[in-house]
Amino acid sequence: MSSAKIMLLGEIGVGKSSLARRFVFDRFDADYKSTIGVDILTHDTRLEDGASMRLVLWDTDGEFGTRIFDTVYVKGASGALIVSDATRPATLEKAARLATRFQESFPGRPVRVVVNKTDLAEPDARALDAAGLAPQAVLRTSARTGEGVADMFRALASDIARRGL
Repeated sequence: MSSAKIMLLGEIGVGKSSLARRFVFDRFDADYKSTIGVDILTHDTRLEDGASMRLVLWDTDGEFGTRIFDTVYVKGASGALIVSDATRPATLEKAARLATRFQESFPGRPVRVVVNKTDLAEPDARALDAAGLAPQAVLRTSARTGEGVADMFRALASDIARRGL
């Protein structure tokens, strides 16, 4: 079975840990403590072609910002999910910057911008535009309801497998 290191990046409180835990344990807990440094979770998933892949999820501290690219944490990353919060439009701009930095640091590696908490609000079209993100270019998820979570991880894993990373 192949494995892939997936970085979960984004500001504090956007739901990175909630998304990881929803995917790995299929549950939501509103009382998560802020991640300090990095938490690592693994989950085996089935790809679109029927093969299996072990995803190693690196759930990062939102305090890093773009400084995360100056740490050893991102070394060997196969792909990234850059998470923003639908209830906090300003997080979209920061997510867009992180996505750009990831693409510059890891050319050819897949990266997706995610708008989480869509059960609470729809992504603000003006904020998406200001961040330079087309509405169809962002993934919409809700860690609370589970909407879009498994599909997001599986799609990224399939993309990594197709690229042979």
